[in-house]
Amino acid sequence: MSTIIEFFIAPDDSSAASCVDSGPDGVFDSLACGNFDASEAVIEWESLLTGQSFEALVASDEPRTVADPEEGDGPLLFIVSDALQGALTSASPARRAEVGQLWIQERAAEGDTFGPEMVEELLGDLADLARTADRRGQGLYCWMA
Repeated sequence: MSTIIEFFIAPDDSSAASCVDSGPDGVFDSLACGNFDASEAVIEWESLLTGQSFEALVASDEPRTVADPEEGDGPLLFIVSDALQGALTSASPARRAEVGQLWIQERAAEGDTFGPEMVEELLGDLADLARTADRRGQGLYCWMA
C-alpha cells in the first residue's frame, strides 16, 4: 500500500481542513513525498531535534489532528507542532543531516529503509517550507491519503 503525503502551509485549521478531501496540491504551497507514516515521523523528528522523548510527545497528543478519517477510510490531516516547525526553521544543514542519519537508523531498526540523500532532501525542503510558514505567520500541516 502506498501512502501519499503532502506537507503544506495554511493560515489556520479551518483553511487547512478545506482541502481534506482533495489534498492541498494547487491550493496551498506544499511538498509532496511518500510512503512512510508521517504522523510517526514528525514525532521522531521533533524528538531528535528538540531532545524531548518520543513518549512525552505522544502523551501530549502530538501531532494534533485537524481531520481524522471515519473508520480509517479517507485522508488524515494534522498540524505540525510549533516546536517542530521552529526546530526545522532554525536547524542548520549539518544538524538536519545528523537528525536524518539518526532517523534512518531508528527506521532501520523497524525494518524501513531510507536513503540518506532522500532524507536530507526531504528535511531540507521541509525546513524551507517551515521558514515560509514562519514568514507568513502560518502553520505547517500534513495531509496523508
